[in-house]
Amino acid sequence: MDLGKLSRRQFLGASGIVTLGLLAGCGAEETLLPAATIEPAEFNADSALQLLKDGNARFVTNRTIDPNQDPNRRSTTAKGQKPFATIVGCVDSRVGPEVVFDRGIGDLLVVRTAGHVIDAVEIGSIEFGVAELGTPLVLVLGHQKCGAVNATIESIESNTPAPDQIVSIVEHIRPAFDAVTATDNEPADLLDAVVRENTKLTVAALKAAPLLVELEAAGKVRIIGGYYSLDSGIVEFF
Repeated sequence: MDLGKLSRRQFLGASGIVTLGLLAGCGAEETLLPAATIEPAEFNADSALQLLKDGNARFVTNRTIDPNQDPNRRSTTAKGQKPFATIVGCVDSRVGPEVVFDRGIGDLLVVRTAGHVIDAVEIGSIEFGVAELGTPLVLVLGHQKCGAVNATIESIESNTPAPDQIVSIVEHIRPAFDAVTATDNEPADLLDAVVRENTKLTVAALKAAPLLVELEAAGKVRIIGGYYSLDSGIVEFF
């Protein structure tokens, strides 16, 4: 392969597809990286979810292509945005959605709070993304070893109120703790179980929001949950 004759366009297509030969040494055989999914002109929930899955797979295998992060994309999105998914996630610095899903400028509408707790403002922001910007997919993303959930467990078990406004986070997450500990069969990993239950309850809360109920019934949005592993980088969708 004559690398000198390959143009940048041949390496990086407008769709963000990369077909890049990795040369282990002089005369070594090439190993091709899997190409990114071709992005459709119009997104639906299925195609949006597939882009998230593909991007996470690239992230996990250290084969990111960093799509839509060049000056042209910046200029294009300055005229308007059309994100293909809304991510409702935690403020944890280790779980940046654009990094985890290998996406770029204008791809994702992101709403982040500690423990991804939601109230009227967050729900309104999510509704805006779906109703006004047309995001066909909403993903509530919980994650392994969530500090907000852990603080909630510690506060409840020690009967010690959290300081100042942090108490509002604890009260939002408390129903997940109560649900997990409602039976005598306490899970081996209480923190992990409460994280997952908290994610499910956030999904349920969004599915009960009147405007989102209407939009989901009309087939304009799908609302799902996910779990991010800090150890592996893998996102589990459920």
